[in-house]
Amino acid sequence: MDLSGKVAIVTGSGRGLGLAYATELARSGASIVVNDVDPAVADEAVRSLTEAGGTAVAEVVAVGTSEAAQALVDRAVEEFGRLDILVNNAGILRDTTLWKMSDDDFDAVITTHLRGTFTCTRAAAIRLREQGEGGRIICVGSPTGQVGNFGQTNYAAAKAGIVGMVRTWAMELARAEITVNAIVPVAATAMTETVPFLQPYVHALKAGEPLPPFARQQLGFGTPEDAAGLVAFLASDAAAGITGQAVGIGGDRLALWSHPSEVVVEFADGTGWSADAIAGVWPDTFAPSQQTVGQQLPEAPQ
Repeated sequence: MDLSGKVAIVTGSGRGLGLAYATELARSGASIVVNDVDPAVADEAVRSLTEAGGTAVAEVVAVGTSEAAQALVDRAVEEFGRLDILVNNAGILRDTTLWKMSDDDFDAVITTHLRGTFTCTRAAAIRLREQGEGGRIICVGSPTGQVGNFGQTNYAAAKAGIVGMVRTWAMELARAEITVNAIVPVAATAMTETVPFLQPYVHALKAGEPLPPFARQQLGFGTPEDAAGLVAFLASDAAAGITGQAVGIGGDRLALWSHPSEVVVEFADGTGWSADAIAGVWPDTFAPSQQTVGQQLPEAPQ
């Protein structure tokens, strides 16, 4: 993917998946605005990109507010003269069950993930439309947002909302030739290393050991670098016809998620549906097609 002359903002790119995305975009020729809340982490990310031959600057700001979003866009334009690509990656976790989750736990995650994606995309869209040359907006979803996960009310709401916004923005920005897509990555990061069934594989990676095919394929789990190629692809001219999609990536697994759709439909005969009528039809017609919740993962080979 040749991104020479392109300028990209990658939020939350000081480490983990965000740094992997920024590294791959820089390797493909794009100039990068690195973003993190920690100045030392942001500066180290810039150093790693430039030492590898890339071009990068850091903008230290907490994603969420309109002011932070505008600061990122302004930095891109001031440093590099334009903006072409936005990757909305910044995120935090405040995991706990519903009955223990505080207002602050909920608001913090929604502010960074959902509001941050909204404010950054709005600021970028305004700039891209002014330039009149199209653009690429890549947002980050999660399997949790697609199917739910125990203890992640706030995160599930934010990630589901992001994919919903992506579908809307894809329509709104199509005329300006700005594509908007979501990626659904699974990788070894600080966010996944506490997941019990993934811990053996996280430990293996930390020890420098290769992951078994079961982890890389059936679980779709790998390194942050395994997910970076999808971002470079969606940022490129090769993906000009792709918009409004949610694409999964992880390990050796690449997948296209479906949009929600009706799986069973029945009609009443001009009278509407009473509670008794629904109770009568549900067991045989609807119950067999009830949807699962949470990720339905295969058992690891013994």
